[in-house]
Amino acid sequence: MRTFKDKLISRRAELGLTQGELGKKAGIGLRTVTSYETDGRLPQPAQLYKLAKALGVTPEYLKNDEIENPQYGAESMDYVEDARLRYGARQARDVEALLQQNAALFAGGDISDEAKDAFFQAVMKAYVDCKEAAKKTYASK
Repeated sequence: MRTFKDKLISRRAELGLTQGELGKKAGIGLRTVTSYETDGRLPQPAQLYKLAKALGVTPEYLKNDEIENPQYGAESMDYVEDARLRYGARQARDVEALLQQNAALFAGGDISDEAKDAFFQAVMKAYVDCKEAAKKTYASK
């Protein structure tokens, strides 16, 4: 079981990046990267996503000490971030939960990555369509 801090330090070292280089790649300041590695505190979701992208891992891998697979949850990572940018953190958590619940449908199966991606796209499109319809219906006039 490895902590966020341990995963961050080891992955940065694997990639041969300095703290400054990682900061530039992720669009995060050097002091911030240093504090994450020193204090081990978890970043806000947007910063966590940027770090994960820069390190080639998923936010789920970084934030969950029990997860050892750096690509865990990769199928849903961009969808969750898209929801966060469009609708905020609460809706991003809803999308993440929705996608995790639906991921169980693929457990033990031989479904191709393309089919999984198409499924996640369809679920995300349905979610976004519902959110947009609700905005139009319930927006103040």
